[in-house]
Amino acid sequence: MKNYIVSIIFSDIADMLEIKGENFFKVRAYRKAARAIANLSEDIESLIETSSLANIEGIGKALEGKIREIVTSGTCAYYEKLKKEIPRGLVEMLKIPGLGAKRIRTIYEALGITTIDELEQAAKQRKLRGLPGIGVKTEQSILKGIQMLKGKMGKMLLSTAFYVADEILEILRSYSAVDKVDVAGSLRRKEELISDLDIIVSSKDPVEIADVVLAYPRIAEVLKRDENRLSVLLDLGIRVNVRVVEPRSFWIALHYYTGSREHNAKLFEIAQKKGLEFDESCVVKKESGELFYPESEEEIYGLLKMPFIIPELRENKGEIEAALEDKLPNSIEVGDIRGDLHIHSNWSDGMNSIEEIAAKAREMGYEYVAITDHSKSLKVARGLDEERLFKQIELIKKLNKEIQGIKILTGIEVDILTNDLLDFDDDVLKELDVVIASIHSGFGQDREKITQRIVKAMYNPYVNIIAHPTGRILGKRESYDVDIDVILKTAAETNTLLEINSTPDRLDLNDNLARKAKEMGVKLVINTDTHELEGLKDIKYGVWVARRGWLEKEDVVNTRPLSQLLEIFNKKRMNGEKK
Repeated sequence: MKNYIVSIIFSDIADMLEIKGENFFKVRAYRKAARAIANLSEDIESLIETSSLANIEGIGKALEGKIREIVTSGTCAYYEKLKKEIPRGLVEMLKIPGLGAKRIRTIYEALGITTIDELEQAAKQRKLRGLPGIGVKTEQSILKGIQMLKGKMGKMLLSTAFYVADEILEILRSYSAVDKVDVAGSLRRKEELISDLDIIVSSKDPVEIADVVLAYPRIAEVLKRDENRLSVLLDLGIRVNVRVVEPRSFWIALHYYTGSREHNAKLFEIAQKKGLEFDESCVVKKESGELFYPESEEEIYGLLKMPFIIPELRENKGEIEAALEDKLPNSIEVGDIRGDLHIHSNWSDGMNSIEEIAAKAREMGYEYVAITDHSKSLKVARGLDEERLFKQIELIKKLNKEIQGIKILTGIEVDILTNDLLDFDDDVLKELDVVIASIHSGFGQDREKITQRIVKAMYNPYVNIIAHPTGRILGKRESYDVDIDVILKTAAETNTLLEINSTPDRLDLNDNLARKAKEMGVKLVINTDTHELEGLKDIKYGVWVARRGWLEKEDVVNTRPLSQLLEIFNKKRMNGEKK
């Protein structure tokens, strides 16, 4: 398995060169070579013996010499030289999920930080935000990644789990012995926090698959290894279970290990009544003893005379009964979202201009986008006062005449103050297309007081949306003490939308409350609350919450065309103004 040693060293060299700020093409050459070597079906030692290295695309004489050196000694002089030039702490920072080489170089050059401890301190002191490419959300993400790296969190955010899983899947998919591979377990069901990663691989060569996985640089400890299963502990404190099955058993194994246990137990009970036995390798027809190997998950559910149940619903919360009665929800898809209504620009604490946000939203196929910067009381976020807000409104009107293919809506995320008032008067709010109200202070107030603050905001005719309604931050802050039943009831009465906030450490409302909201006739909106362009892609996390909450396209208002969306807003406004 020298292929993977060479591949990892070349990848490491590329990372260090990028941290160093070397020429893009040089960095790319090492990355390309690393991928090419990882994808080789032949052992690189045999290629050296036959002088065939030059036949590998992207391998020139310089790289060929380094490959020979690594195969012979386990390293190369150039690699060792780089390790002396680049502080080891910077390389260790690469283990922090989502913190790439470019950001590490930015932090190093701006602040002289060379260790993870120094980085953690800087993040806590809010010294990272404002650096090129680093906003508030990225700073918070870095801090959480460090906490995970140090084993301070027992579970991993869904977004981080997918980041890590994708790294492992990329390694496995590049290997010719792999037939199929996918994630299973709680990650595939899109739970908000993940305690371990389950990966199913179909292959006829389980020994080599295990060797491939063991080349993953985040592995801190091998917990168990047998013929078809490998369990390892990552440096993030998270367990990874890799199960290797025969190619014909892939779909039944993927279904079995996706779970949940409760979902499977009920399915197996139904199967028994139909003369079938399910396990992780096949379906057995009990009467004849015939073994059956499904070729899709749809086929598995078809055997039980029910439609396919998406992984997000497999929690034994009525989905099996709904399937048997053909009453499963037509679950919302990411592609159903027509616009994002909660975005922060560089007018407050966001990183990007309104023009950049509009261009990115248009690129994503959105019909509309709302700029909802913070209001004046949130000084730490450079909240807008009335004067700056009206200047922003004028700019957006101007941009809407200049930019084609996207409608920019004016808006604000107005604070619900501790004294029940909103941060702006109605004569200001009524000038906006979208008004989001949210709590950013007074989290320790009692249940009655916090509930009263939100309820009063919902009765305001100009407030369209309540953002992150429970105020939680996963792994950091519990929900504030709020009577959520009263909030849901008032939202239904006042036609106020409740938000599913897609920020990975919020996901607020959660899936259970989203489902309850739907049952009570409350309409929802899925927003990112992003402070940077890349965060617009986080919309998928909110959609996954909605899918787990049994939501359909019609339950979420920003799946609708702009004209219908504005009708919803105007209806509440007109009804409120009449009272």
